[in-house]
Amino acid sequence: MPRYAQLVMGPAGSGKSTYCSTMVQHCEALGRAVQVVNLDPAAELFGYPVMADIRELIEVDDVMEDESLRFGPNGGLVFCMEYFANNFNWLEESLGHVEDDYVLFDCPGQIELYTHLPVMKQLVEQLQQWEFRVCGVFLVDSQFMVESFKFISGILAALSAMISLEIPQINIMTKMDLLSKKAKKEIEKYLDPDMYSMIEDSTNILKSKMFKKLTKSICGLIDDYGMVRFLPFDRSDEESINIVLQHIDFTIQYGEDLEFKEPKECEEDKSPLVDEYFQDHVDE
Repeated sequence: MPRYAQLVMGPAGSGKSTYCSTMVQHCEALGRAVQVVNLDPAAELFGYPVMADIRELIEVDDVMEDESLRFGPNGGLVFCMEYFANNFNWLEESLGHVEDDYVLFDCPGQIELYTHLPVMKQLVEQLQQWEFRVCGVFLVDSQFMVESFKFISGILAALSAMISLEIPQINIMTKMDLLSKKAKKEIEKYLDPDMYSMIEDSTNILKSKMFKKLTKSICGLIDDYGMVRFLPFDRSDEESINIVLQHIDFTIQYGEDLEFKEPKECEEDKSPLVDEYFQDHVDE
């Protein structure tokens, strides 16, 4: 039986831990078992129970306090993740092998982990060897995406992760519940964007011909290949959460290999009238 995983990525402050907590609560309401693994060695608080926590293996604070290493916060986090990559056996033992595993991996927010460092790619390959079907879930704060320049920047960040990891990826605008009504209307055009109209909005501001040409090329590439689209995620709206989950489930083909389970029949539910009804139809 395959196993399923969401690799929850995105810049710091994009709402990764909140997304995991919301998704766990939503799946529990649906009767689905979902586990969460914290892969951020600098995490402090999160509102969900974890089946594994990388801080049991290594913590950023311990690395920074080591006088022989002398790392700052970013260097310390990279050291932790490289140490983690050399100790995947810890993760394998923590995960075990439960039938129909569905695991959310709450990842760190440093973008370099998804652009030019091999750690996350190594993690994906290892999960695939453990028979996980992996979907990347890239989060961007919707409050950051309300201007065309910032939107293009967010697209490039999502695209860099997609190219680096080479897995199916769902891109999500988080914190939609925090936007004003005016901002929600403004951001609708970014959910299914017309990149050529954005070219006009952007190039009117730019003074440099070189940057105008570069912006046109980037927008044209994104539009021509349909490479990046965003889904809205409103944690206060069950329909919004369900739509995101359905897209991810479809991407990893969740449920296609699940065996049908007969509902348990309780003795109290048996009725002689029901038995008589079915018997009459059988006799007919």
